[in-house]
Amino acid sequence: MSLSDISQRIEKAVADAGRAAGSVKLIAVSKVQPDERVEAVLKEGHRCFGENRVQEAAGKWPAFRDDYDGVDLHLIGPLQTNKARQAFDLFQSIHTLDRPKLAKTFARLAQDTGHCPEMFVQVNTGEEPQKAGVFPSDADTFVAECRALDLPIKGLMCIPPIDEEASLHFALLAKIAERNGLAGLSMGMSDDFEKAISFGATHIRVGSAIFGARVPA
Repeated sequence: MSLSDISQRIEKAVADAGRAAGSVKLIAVSKVQPDERVEAVLKEGHRCFGENRVQEAAGKWPAFRDDYDGVDLHLIGPLQTNKARQAFDLFQSIHTLDRPKLAKTFARLAQDTGHCPEMFVQVNTGEEPQKAGVFPSDADTFVAECRALDLPIKGLMCIPPIDEEASLHFALLAKIAERNGLAGLSMGMSDDFEKAISFGATHIRVGSAIFGARVPA
């Protein structure tokens, strides 16, 4: 599916939800994609991309940034604390803030460098043991802890369980965000982004629908 097709579907979903045009940011998930596919999307004028791994992003994006202005890079995969400084320098937004140790590391880096990427707290809405993210019952406390560290918390992120109705998780994330005064909702992927938009998503993460099937290294 072409980038323009995805953009038209986003515009329609936004209009159908009665939301303002341009209120949803499309993150093109470029993880495990060949450089030529990524560059084709860059040549179409798209600049917002998502990567899962710091090491992969570090090997890919500095060269692209030399050739294309305005790249807006989002980390959407789990982050080890020892990769925090590298992530801090590479990404404009980090969607996977999920534990106090990482929050304290980011706060220290922000003081050292004088800047900080925008942050999303990852919420494990399905309370899946194998998945990262704070549980919904702990989200309010963790958001407050991050704010006390002066971290720029823009919103919340979730990845619903694959075997459950995504709408329930989108609604839960929106409810947690609302009571914490957070405007950002990073939710919805290739198969369900229109549904996510109807529940208020501000950032959707679309990979295979734009690039085709992933190509593992």
